[in-house]
Amino acid sequence: MPVTVVAAKPAAQDVQPDKYRFIVNLTDPVFRGWHHGKKKHDDDLEAMLERSRAAGVKAMIITGGSLHESKEALELAQQLGFYATVGCHPTRSAQFDQSRGGPEKYLEELDKLIAAHLTGKGRVVAVGECGLDYDRTHFAPAEVQRKHFRSQLALAKKHHLPLFLHSRAAHKDFVQILREEGFDKDGGKAVGASGGVVHSFTGTPEEATELMDMGFHIGLNGCSLKTVDNLTTAKAVRPERLMLETDAPWCTLTSTHASKAHLTSLPPTLNALYFPSGTKPESFVYGRPVKGRNEPTAIGGVAWVVHKLNDGVPFEKVTEKAWKNTVEVFGLTELQ
Repeated sequence: MPVTVVAAKPAAQDVQPDKYRFIVNLTDPVFRGWHHGKKKHDDDLEAMLERSRAAGVKAMIITGGSLHESKEALELAQQLGFYATVGCHPTRSAQFDQSRGGPEKYLEELDKLIAAHLTGKGRVVAVGECGLDYDRTHFAPAEVQRKHFRSQLALAKKHHLPLFLHSRAAHKDFVQILREEGFDKDGGKAVGASGGVVHSFTGTPEEATELMDMGFHIGLNGCSLKTVDNLTTAKAVRPERLMLETDAPWCTLTSTHASKAHLTSLPPTLNALYFPSGTKPESFVYGRPVKGRNEPTAIGGVAWVVHKLNDGVPFEKVTEKAWKNTVEVFGLTELQ
């Protein structure tokens, strides 16, 4: 399961980490030392969390990508005092049909999992990650993805939860299904739902505008800032619909991305917090990041790029707005 982050309230020049607040989505074996199925180094989850806290991360939303992973996400959220999502990623939607009891049983198990964790520590705050991914139909055919995306929307309506959404090369069908299921305006509030976020957004400005007009938020991370066209879309995201994330351990901000030009102005004090020096897995040193593995600390870098794209808007304003949006959408009132 990946990590996504959202920011709020840092001081751009005078670094005071206790004044930072971020939200993150987490979990993947690489934080336990496993890379491509092989144990490369010691478990360093706690060290990663410590770096995140130093960079201002105060809470995390741990995403579920399948029934099994949703259970893991909830367990970890309860252990660490975070939050979780429950759902099935489009590339794993074939699991509905492959499950022993069939798709109805799989959906029922997701439903039960949500119902049992709606309150308290480690609670479910969204349905997902669900949606459509036509770039990877070799994992699940498009028609299978569409069927089980639609069925998960019913869970959001039933439990009055926001959606944690995924859309890749499928905007037309993605929007059509949302509209047909009553999510055409106000994020589906008329049918009992509570909006949500289309995370790791890589679409066009026009696609982002359509989704925002339907009442959804747009999540930006390193993958959303790779190209000049991506930056144009990021700049088009309205402040009241903005969320920030990392999708760690994926979607790293790298030197080859268009975002790099905007990161050169990041103050050294913040750069050290958001992008601490790392080592290769084979040369692992406990307490230091692993190269090539994105971490929640990088949310500050995402926020900085968005700040630079919006000339005249202070860094603090960008992060405060993203924080406020996230707390409101996911109902994290205890963090206000």
